[in-house]
Amino acid sequence: MEKSSSKVISGQESPEARQWQPPDVGGKGALNAAKPGKLLTADQLEQLQKEAYDEGYEQGKKAGFECGHKEGLVRGSEQLKQFDELMQTLNTPLRQLDEQVEHELVELVVSMVKQLVRREVRADPGQIVGVVREAVAVLPVASRNVRLVVHPDDAAMVREVYEVGEKELGWKIVEDPQIARGGCRVMTETSQVDATLESRLAALVAPILGGERDLDDSSGTPGE
Repeated sequence: MEKSSSKVISGQESPEARQWQPPDVGGKGALNAAKPGKLLTADQLEQLQKEAYDEGYEQGKKAGFECGHKEGLVRGSEQLKQFDELMQTLNTPLRQLDEQVEHELVELVVSMVKQLVRREVRADPGQIVGVVREAVAVLPVASRNVRLVVHPDDAAMVREVYEVGEKELGWKIVEDPQIARGGCRVMTETSQVDATLESRLAALVAPILGGERDLDDSSGTPGE
């Protein structure tokens, strides 16, 4: 039989070798390591769940508030813009209404003035004489071929007042039913004086209208 060739190595020959020691199975550390972890009760689990929920709720609430605040600002700005546009739209009809009312009031005043003047002329037909005198006085002194255009009823009044013929007056009286009673038109070779009722009314109401305007005679016939 062959001899074994194994060799026992001493501790001095191998400094890295360590003596094996069995584990301590009776010490305190072993008991602690073997002791299981402490379990949570149902109340503690519920409390942890509630805390987690509350924390998540607050975070969500804060994020939602910030988002809602920004969205509210945008919507508020849009609503203000729409309101401003609405007010601008409403102001336009109001301005138009003011202008319409002003125009109607002016027309009413003009109509009243015309009616009053015509009534005055009917009450005192002799006013045509004063109108003719004022119109002729405006003409240059050396005017020739003077033509006086008046309503037929006023023509008779002029002839009666002056008690002279056209040759003596140096005028030619032209009867025109289109000329309203109480007015006349004087014409020469070089000039013309418009003393018709319409032109005098226009001058009368010009301050009200803010300027000159022509008045039609739509509210009555010339002979009124």
